[in-house]
Amino acid sequence: MNRHGDPSDPVFQVRDLTKIYVMGEVSVEALRGVDLDLYPGELVVLLGPSGSGKSTLLNILGGLDSPTSGRVISAGRDLTQVGERALTEFRRQIVGFVFQFYNLIPSLTARENVAIVTEIAEDPMSPEEALGLVGLSQRLDHFPAQLSGGEQQRVAIARAVAKRPRVLLCDEPTGALDSATGVIVLEVLERVNRELGTTTAVITHNAAIAAMADRVIRMSDGRIQSVSDNPVRLAPSEIHW
Repeated sequence: MNRHGDPSDPVFQVRDLTKIYVMGEVSVEALRGVDLDLYPGELVVLLGPSGSGKSTLLNILGGLDSPTSGRVISAGRDLTQVGERALTEFRRQIVGFVFQFYNLIPSLTARENVAIVTEIAEDPMSPEEALGLVGLSQRLDHFPAQLSGGEQQRVAIARAVAKRPRVLLCDEPTGALDSATGVIVLEVLERVNRELGTTTAVITHNAAIAAMADRVIRMSDGRIQSVSDNPVRLAPSEIHW
């Protein structure tokens, strides 16, 4: 079986997930009994206001945080029961991350920023191929300071997808960008999803972006309020906000 698995098997099965942050005498329930399945090749938008639990859920799915209770099953393993070494391997091989802020290393070129990941992955694409996928073949040797915000975000996406992850987790990937630049970034994410078959989950508070998804998961106050299918996915170029 390839790393992308059986198309009928969920990439993630989340069951009764809770997360409570304790700060001094104050407890904050970030997640309150979340159940969710994500399937191979789908593009999902998680929609909700700040504080609704979206980022907490994404961080737990990606192995960056651990839940207070509940289960997260991926590739037949409960990620809440494995050790740190297995979680590190999971993050390295299975999951790609894209954040609101690009987290590029200023002293490295676009090519070198992507190569950091390809040098530790099992079956990576070349930095040149990854940067070509996001439309930056002409910017390989530019440093982050020489790139626009949208171009820096596309380098970050190239870095995330170069290791051919099974799933791409994107936390407000257009949050720091204007509308026109944001649409270009969404086009790149849509292309990755379509051409590579990468399961893609995009967190946003921007309701317009939901139109490009296969499924829309609406969150509020640490819970999933609704899950709906889009009968037709809009192209990012058709989205305006």
